Amino acid sequence: MKVNLNNLMKEFENRKSFWIGSIVGVIIIVIIAVLIYSAANNKYSAEQLEYIKKVEESRASKNDWMKNDPASPFNAKGKVEFHNLQYFPVEPEWVFESNLNEFEQKDEIFIYGTKGEIRKTIRYGYITFSKNEIVYKLNVYQSQTPSGKKYYSIWFTDKTTNNESYGVGRYIDFEINEDPNHIYTIDFNLAYNPYCAYSPDYSCAMPTKEDYLPLEIKAGEKKFHD
Repeated sequence: MKVNLNNLMKEFENRKSFWIGSIVGVIIIVIIAVLIYSAANNKYSAEQLEYIKKVEESRASKNDWMKNDPASPFNAKGKVEFHNLQYFPVEPEWVFESNLNEFEQKDEIFIYGTKGEIRKTIRYGYITFSKNEIVYKLNVYQSQTPSGKKYYSIWFTDKTTNNESYGVGRYIDFEINEDPNHIYTIDFNLAYNPYCAYSPDYSCAMPTKEDYLPLEIKAGEKKFHD
């Protein structure tokens, strides 16, 4: 059997070119993946990454409480089937700062709960924030617990409501500072669902038409039930 040396050399060169090309291709893919990962991480400062970590840890802790604590809405009024709470990714761009603009006349208004009951609350003031060069306004409400303790809340609906987020709306807790010049942090990553989002045994305050934001707030908690 005769062996054509020229043909063998050509075959060897072709195979060598193939393997070199494959290895180069893999290296290029790895480099691109590293660059993408690096770019994703470089999107945030060290401070922002630490903030994201803290919010994610807080979410994990809340998830555990919701599932296991006897006082959670999944356990307190009869057992409700639990699955992990759903959230939009934590984004520092949804954190804003604002003064509290108190209303000179703090009107007592009537709102509805999700079971149809009428509730009294006080329209205490409002905050503002700017997104995409548009200024938005949200009311701050003063309410009372059955024991008479005052607390403050922001309620809102937006373009994600009843789609990606809970159909009634979402809440953000608000803590009053006695300093009239205090700058408040408004963090939509901390927006959460009221208990009625999980169980029909609860009723919650329904945001009014004034509390609608004509933009997509892709931050905070998503809806629990599909």
